[in-house]
Amino acid sequence: MGDNFNTLLEASIKLELHVARLYLVFYHSQPQDASFWWTLALEEQNHAALLRSIQDVFVPRGSVPEKLIFDNLEILRQTNEDLSGHIAVYNSQIPTREQAFNLALRIENSAAELHYQNFMGKLPDSDLEQVFQQLNEDDKDHAGRIRTYMHEHGIAIDV
Repeated sequence: MGDNFNTLLEASIKLELHVARLYLVFYHSQPQDASFWWTLALEEQNHAALLRSIQDVFVPRGSVPEKLIFDNLEILRQTNEDLSGHIAVYNSQIPTREQAFNLALRIENSAAELHYQNFMGKLPDSDLEQVFQQLNEDDKDHAGRIRTYMHEHGIAIDV
């Protein structure tokens, strides 16, 4: 595992934590949907914890599933910057329900999040991949769950 992998892993952890923070902002600003946002925020924190365990336990052993980490550092950095901006804006200005849900949908359909979801949903190539997928079993398909929730609650989808 090289420095580039560690940099990608750190950026990926940061991304999951940013998404969790944004969902917590929505949790506080959208009381009618608070439990939904709380659940997603916890799951994003779980994603970050899973990635951190990779960094702490598996990287030193050299046993990390190859395709787990999204490998475009520039996209990860830009997405993290964008998320920081959204967090700052919505900490001072309450988003509409539609803004919150549509932003979440865009985030969950971003390249880095889709890469993570695709890895977690594919047939595992190794026992190690299967372990990671099992650890993440209940915390997947956020985009689908957001879409379903929006549909069930009459929230317009604009993405």
